[in-house]
Amino acid sequence: MPCQPSNWSHQRTVIFVGLVFLCFPVILYIYYKPDIKFPDFNISSMIGHQPCPKCVHSQELHPNCSNKEHPDDTQKIQVAAVNNEPDTILLIWFWPFGYKFDISCSDYNITRCRLTDDRSLYNKAHGVLFHHRDMRGISNLPKKPRPRFQKWVWWNMESPANCGQITELNQLINLTCSYRLDSHIPVQYGSLVPVTPKEETFKLPAKDRLVCWIVSNWGAHQRRVQVYNELKKHVKVECFGGGCNQRISNDEYTKIMKGCKFYLSFENSVYKDYVTEKLYSPLIQGAVPVVLGPPRENYERLVPGDSFIHVDDFPTAKELAERLLYLDKHDDEYMKYHNWRKWYEVKMGSFGKEHACKSCRYIQNHREYQRFNDLTKWFWG
Repeated sequence: MPCQPSNWSHQRTVIFVGLVFLCFPVILYIYYKPDIKFPDFNISSMIGHQPCPKCVHSQELHPNCSNKEHPDDTQKIQVAAVNNEPDTILLIWFWPFGYKFDISCSDYNITRCRLTDDRSLYNKAHGVLFHHRDMRGISNLPKKPRPRFQKWVWWNMESPANCGQITELNQLINLTCSYRLDSHIPVQYGSLVPVTPKEETFKLPAKDRLVCWIVSNWGAHQRRVQVYNELKKHVKVECFGGGCNQRISNDEYTKIMKGCKFYLSFENSVYKDYVTEKLYSPLIQGAVPVVLGPPRENYERLVPGDSFIHVDDFPTAKELAERLLYLDKHDDEYMKYHNWRKWYEVKMGSFGKEHACKSCRYIQNHREYQRFNDLTKWFWG
């Protein structure tokens, strides 16, 4: 049966009305902009870009968690972003041993860092630096509640044998700054830096002594004293300093070290990464260090393996002495210990200033939540 015109007209009307109702919300969405602005619940900005909870409380990060805010950003972009932010404030809670250092970080090309000892800025400080040897338990630490964004930095350059444990720090510290290479902020007593073309070639000073040792902290129980007592039976060792009842001035210290072919760079205690100025000072003055400390592999992470002689490479003190006497008679072999000077020079660390500036920079670059759970186990364990 053919369709009647009147029925088709009715159907068209129904279809048209339906299309209008369907299109109306779309037209309204396009042309109408509401004045209502919904709040932006930016959780990351409220909590300082903390990682997801599993990352905060677990040493093994969950595969879907990350403590990096922008994992795809290059370091250059991140540094530029930090430099454009307001100054990062680092509060120096104690001057180390009462020693006040320059608070400018320009020597390290670090900007936007404000170092201060003004404790009235505690609530604004992004970080607080605590020197371990100046602590009296936790009695002289801040009493006020800690701002959520603030990080506490534990700073220490002594070996575990020379500083006491403060177990109460285990739940208080966010970051570590020490000679340990696995610190959050590692700072060594010295470093080797490339020689620039403008600098003069190092000239080895004239030598009038074979083996020297300058020591003040003397203890018969110390391994270094025991090795010294054995070594001097087989080779002449000239000993200076309070430990040998022959005190010297700073000028004499430098002069003596320059005149020595070999210098006993014996640490007062043997611990992981504990390598002090006793290594770097003779390198600067042109002597070959004979080191006693952590294993050779540890030293080689800091300086070339052919720049020093390690006590542990010799089964006995007699064999060590024989090696030193051999090198004394064979200049070509001795000079091989100075080959590294063609490419590197020694730069001594700046106590206090370097630690503070690098701590401030670390805090600039790491805004995420960080917690160090067991300082005692990590450092003294």
